[in-house]
Amino acid sequence: MIVLNLSCDNDHVFEGWFASANAFDAQHAAGQVACPNCGSTEVTRRPSAPYVNTRIGERDSRSTTPLKVRSDASSGAQTPTPVLSPDQIATTLALLRLAAKQSEDVGERFPEEARRIHYGESNPRSIKGKASADDLGELLDEGILVLPVPPEETELH
Repeated sequence: MIVLNLSCDNDHVFEGWFASANAFDAQHAAGQVACPNCGSTEVTRRPSAPYVNTRIGERDSRSTTPLKVRSDASSGAQTPTPVLSPDQIATTLALLRLAAKQSEDVGERFPEEARRIHYGESNPRSIKGKASADDLGELLDEGILVLPVPPEETELH
């Protein structure tokens, strides 16, 4: 299941849930994707972030992360956004960098190897490498979750 950010020709912004990117393409081509606000079928995709659902129907009541409401200037829609403390951000970055250090570096073969792992053609494992923005978009469209990891500050120079 993927969640896509969509908009219509009247600039209404909304989400659509689809089995896959191909399912969206087929429904869109058949005129079956319509704006819930005005009914227009002139719908286009907007940039979407990956969404990972860890456990269906379960909410972590221990979470103390406050939510801040962010408004989308183009549509006026409001989205709850977690507000992370500097310590939470630092811990998250440290964990991401640790995971990256423990991953196999496949270099320029990243998009190809991510697909092979996703489709069961290669052994499941953590990998890292390089990919263009277009490659990342295509991987996300296929339902393959990828996550950019910011380099250490010492790696920037």
